[in-house]
Amino acid sequence: MNLLSIFLQAPAQGGNSSMMLIMMGVMFVGFYFLMIRPQMRKQKQEKNFQETLKVGTRVVLTSGLHGRIAQIQDDGFVIETLSGKLKFEKAAVSREFTEARFGEKATKAAAEKTADKKEIETEKK
Repeated sequence: MNLLSIFLQAPAQGGNSSMMLIMMGVMFVGFYFLMIRPQMRKQKQEKNFQETLKVGTRVVLTSGLHGRIAQIQDDGFVIETLSGKLKFEKAAVSREFTEARFGEKATKAAAEKTADKKEIETEKK
């Protein structure tokens, strides 16, 4: 019974408030480096990406739509797709879809498609 009463007693009130402030400060610094700073870096990268896009760049939108940038306007892009030209906000551009991004994979796929088309055309003749 004596041991139980020792564990149930409240700790002595002394330098506990300064320790609490230090812990709160450490938690804030931890949140900053683990959550706030990486999010700010990601937003900066997105803004730089959207600013560096040029006319003729093939892009993929957040909705999954693939197209080519036909015009750049102040508030958005005009994207040319197979169904026509559509206007989208700058934030809708998800990623760039070029050979530089996908490397040999995109080049091989394009080469195979053109080779298949040539074979079909020669068979028709």
